[in-house]
Amino acid sequence: MPFAHVPLARGVPERSTAGAACAGRRERCFWGEEAFVSGLKLGWPSEPLSVPVLAASRARRDTDLHPPRPSVPLSPPSCGPARSGSWGLYKGRETSASSKESLGVGGVLPPSCLHVIQLPHVGSRGQASLCEMAAGSCLLLLLLPSLVTASHSPPGCKIRITSKGLDLVKQEGLRFVEQELQNITVSDLHGNEGQFQYNISQVKVTDLQLAFSDLNFQPQQHLVFNINNASISLRFRRQLLYWFFYDIGSINASADGVHIYTVLQLAKDEAGRLKISNMTCNASIARMHAGFSGTLRKVYEFLSTFIVTGMRFLLSQQICPSLEHASLVLLNSLLDTVPVRNYVDEHIGIDYSLLRDPSVSTETLDLDFKGMFFPRVREDQELENHAVEPVIKETERMVYVAFSEYFFDSAMHSYFQAGVLTIELQGEKVPKDLEVLLRATFFGTIFMLSPSVDAPLRLVLQVSAPPRCTIKPSGTSVSVSAFLNISLVPPDRPPVQLSSMAMETKLSAKVFLQGKALRVQLDLRRFRIYSKQSALESLAAPLKTLLQLTIMPIINERTKKGVQIPLPEGMDFTREVVTNHAGFLTVGADLHFSKGLREVIEKYRPLPTAAAYASSWPAEPSLDPSSL
Repeated sequence: MPFAHVPLARGVPERSTAGAACAGRRERCFWGEEAFVSGLKLGWPSEPLSVPVLAASRARRDTDLHPPRPSVPLSPPSCGPARSGSWGLYKGRETSASSKESLGVGGVLPPSCLHVIQLPHVGSRGQASLCEMAAGSCLLLLLLPSLVTASHSPPGCKIRITSKGLDLVKQEGLRFVEQELQNITVSDLHGNEGQFQYNISQVKVTDLQLAFSDLNFQPQQHLVFNINNASISLRFRRQLLYWFFYDIGSINASADGVHIYTVLQLAKDEAGRLKISNMTCNASIARMHAGFSGTLRKVYEFLSTFIVTGMRFLLSQQICPSLEHASLVLLNSLLDTVPVRNYVDEHIGIDYSLLRDPSVSTETLDLDFKGMFFPRVREDQELENHAVEPVIKETERMVYVAFSEYFFDSAMHSYFQAGVLTIELQGEKVPKDLEVLLRATFFGTIFMLSPSVDAPLRLVLQVSAPPRCTIKPSGTSVSVSAFLNISLVPPDRPPVQLSSMAMETKLSAKVFLQGKALRVQLDLRRFRIYSKQSALESLAAPLKTLLQLTIMPIINERTKKGVQIPLPEGMDFTREVVTNHAGFLTVGADLHFSKGLREVIEKYRPLPTAAAYASSWPAEPSLDPSSL
């Protein structure tokens, strides 16, 4: 696209038609330098647009004719003629001040121009506002792709919990709810009705029947726990005074038609950990009965309405606070056992922080984890994720875990950054057959080192670049590039290098799950060596044998421990099945509770103080009738 220089100073020879027009007006023009960068082509009108070209001025500003403006608005090319101000055009290449390109006759710029920035000028404020609005829209269009990318980073690890897995969680959760409701503390109840005075204390839940319950996923609300037509059996201590008759004893009561509706909302906290962020609860009791015994049983039954009504109210008011504490405190302490950012070994760690809040449908709950390894020497290092995002479509098993190529690449990149992808064999560690062959191959060089002919050999295998993982439906492979340095190590003398050769290997990777540990077993599939010495080609077969019999067992021993999957303590996988896809793999499994929720929660529950123990027990009711 041609461009031209606009004359920007009076008295300077005119260099273009646009410059002559500028010199003929009462406007002050300045010589300057042109600067061009790229912009975005927009759908503005197709007629030619007259836009003069400007760069920074070297002359003084005429403040009378050109008063300064406080802002530098962005505008499209159609936002004003030459006399309304100065313009800077952005084009996708560098252009110096000595450029000979021209705009054409009259400085007319065709509509294929890209983007323009308007510099301070005198003009209509209304027109400037429209230009600024258009420029703002253009800027938003430019930034939109990067904003979308930043808001949706692909996960390296994804976990899906299905409705079948939720059914298993419900069974364990019901036992936990029963234990929590049995620990309900009801305040003492006392009052009077005419000459009848009563005091109810030491209320204790003796039995729970939660036969009709349901736990399911619900979009927008995440988890819904519903209990219908439950019954609660109670036993409490009575103190009654009727006229001159005083009686103490116990009362058995039952609450029937108990309905509890609870909604749990899940979210990620600031550390990227899954948490129960909110809970709503609604509890009601349809009816309640009380059985009395003793000499005044008939009187108690007649006046039991006051006692039963008060007890029903107090009990219904204690159900939701008990469940709220169980959810927001106790269950969140269980979620704290899920690893978020921890060390795998002495060299690397892994980041399992959540990227976003859970995604919930009527059948599944999906969790997107960062799934990035990092070297412990540089824990703040971030490896950009360009891998395919895992997609889980299956719902037949209780849980699915998906890993992208990024998950494995970040692990190998971290080991490479930690400088541990090096294996050294020296002396007796070098296989005898290989040592004999190497000494025969480099006999001439070794013979010249006499009397160090019998010095031990040293083989150093060092990875030259981070290995790369490739996942296909046919299998998983790892590509490795390395250097093999062969040296002679005379005693009390510097090592003497005999040869150095480049190696390219492709390893097949078998990924499997054992308990909660993801493990990888590697096997040599392909091997090539590159050397300037053609005689070393005979070493290909013995070196391949060295890799298979000596090097690969060392590598597999290092990866034997595996890495833990982000699940709470006490929950394990069973019946695992690994399936490969294009760019990622999935592990489908069922769940098993090796420990109960209560056992894990009690393990991590903070020890209460002595004062807390003392205040948790209800005070012994007074036996003095006058206190009633």
